[in-house]
Amino acid sequence: MTVLMLFSIVMIGLVLNSVRREHIRVEYSVSWLTASVILLILSIRPDLVSWLAGVMGVTYPPVAVLLIVVFVFLVVAYRFSLRISSLKDANIALAQRVAILEYQIKALPHEQKTATN
Repeated sequence: MTVLMLFSIVMIGLVLNSVRREHIRVEYSVSWLTASVILLILSIRPDLVSWLAGVMGVTYPPVAVLLIVVFVFLVVAYRFSLRISSLKDANIALAQRVAILEYQIKALPHEQKTATN
């Protein structure tokens, strides 16, 4: 069993265990599972790695595996960066709405005093 295959199987196990324990949401686990399955397929099929190395113009197949691993995890990191950015924007909008509501709540007693006079 190669190191890449062992790493892939461990990653799949960790992700599935994290989903089961609800440490990671299912929609985020899909990225990790996809990346792990791609690496598992590459570790099982050395002929595919050789073919990809030829397509990529790399003469040494292990370098092609390393490039593919880096590419896969860059895609996963980019996907999470997009999600974090949207969550930050939503968080800012929510903080602004809370601030407006707090202002309105603090202004209520003052408005009630002026209405009764």
